[in-house]
Amino acid sequence: MSEVSRDQAWSAIASAAELLGPLAERDRPIGELTTYRVGGPAALFSEPATVADLERLAAAVSATGIAVLVLGKGSNVLVADGGFAGLCVRLTDGFARIELEADVVRAGGAAAYPVLARRTAAAGLTGLEWAVGIPGSVGGAVRMNAGGHGAQTSDRLVACRIVSLQGGAERLVAASALDLSYRHSSIGPYDVVTEASYHLEHGDAALSTARIDEIVRWRREHQPGGQNAGSVFTNPPGDAAGRLVEEAGLKGFRIGSAAVSDRHANFIQADPGGSADDVRRVIDEVRALVAGRLGVELRTELRLVGFEEGS
Repeated sequence: MSEVSRDQAWSAIASAAELLGPLAERDRPIGELTTYRVGGPAALFSEPATVADLERLAAAVSATGIAVLVLGKGSNVLVADGGFAGLCVRLTDGFARIELEADVVRAGGAAAYPVLARRTAAAGLTGLEWAVGIPGSVGGAVRMNAGGHGAQTSDRLVACRIVSLQGGAERLVAASALDLSYRHSSIGPYDVVTEASYHLEHGDAALSTARIDEIVRWRREHQPGGQNAGSVFTNPPGDAAGRLVEEAGLKGFRIGSAAVSDRHANFIQADPGGSADDVRRVIDEVRALVAGRLGVELRTELRLVGFEEGS
């Protein structure tokens, strides 16, 4: 970042702080809000409880041009040790409600996907059992079309409600208008998903609960615990990123306080009290080594926040 753009960023932060008053907190650590549990603070941090709060945030963003990070459960985010020079927005539990009506489920953007999976299964609705293995929020899962165990969000999503922090009121958007594909949607970095609706099928609660238990057991057996964000790289067409990293001989590869998992090569672990910048260095080196040894360019699924371009 150039000195001019850095000065512009801090000017926008100061102006936004003045406009938002008690709705925003200064220098809030946000690395600890991610599943990596490493990384620095956000210059401004806000936890809106209502759509009206989001609209006030949007007005401040439009007036100042401040950079924005919309943070859910932090399960697919790595925040640099130097933090984020902008406004971090994280929905409160006021947006975590789950409503079941016949075969339609409505869930707030802050609702946890594992909770949604268990609630729907217990109600005898089938189709989201796989979501128990996604440690993110409804909003984050919709934005990245999260998936696992042969299914993905777009299979069941009907529509979502979105507030743009670049201006505009809450709007309802059909799933068909979201350009949903593998780990992708048209939902932008300034968009906040406040609610999503899903179409499920009536099933057997006992069978759905058993399926959930099976998925939980499988993940405990095959994936590491500790400080990580799940899969770091998207799977290339017809292949698996973890298989490629392992074939390149990189299981256990370490730089400082971060290492490729010995259990699953598409997971990069951070040590307790470790460095987000070390995690980034491992990511970059793994990409370079896989490209050099196997001729495959891996693409990150993980969102990198606060890092200098090209670093």
